[in-house]
Amino acid sequence: MPTNMRIRLLLGLALLSTGLLAGAFGYGAANLVPTFNAVPLDLRLSFHAELMKRNGITMQAAMAVSTLGSLTLATLTPGRARLIAGTAALLTLASFLITRLGNVPINGRIKEWALTSAPVDHAEILRRWELFNNLRTLTALTAFALLILLALKRPPTGRNQSSAAPIASRA
Repeated sequence: MPTNMRIRLLLGLALLSTGLLAGAFGYGAANLVPTFNAVPLDLRLSFHAELMKRNGITMQAAMAVSTLGSLTLATLTPGRARLIAGTAALLTLASFLITRLGNVPINGRIKEWALTSAPVDHAEILRRWELFNNLRTLTALTAFALLILLALKRPPTGRNQSSAAPIASRA
């Protein structure tokens, strides 16, 4: 398969996975969190704990594919395309690290609270979870925007190739 076709497929994979990641985080920030805050605490804790069981695998997979797709794209493209794809990879990696080091430990506590009761300082802990959620949403959305920019600009080509034709004109 020609290098340019591999690059285009990688860009498509990176766009798809990063778009799904940004969309899932965006939906959570715009809809789930306000709903969490509008229902009684015991309902929120039970639902949150159940939701995290299902999110664990799908969200980690989306973060991994987003990061690896963008990183691979960065290694196969030159110049500005490399910088943009590499930055997208770092941003999706940041989403992963924020999730693993920020949200996941709090999710574990929420799971315990759902079975017992929330501590006195639960509101502050839940605010911290929301802050981490907003940060990972922002990093994922920014990575997605960068990949869109890359797709709309000059097509990413292999190291020894160059082309000034935009992707749309080559379709």
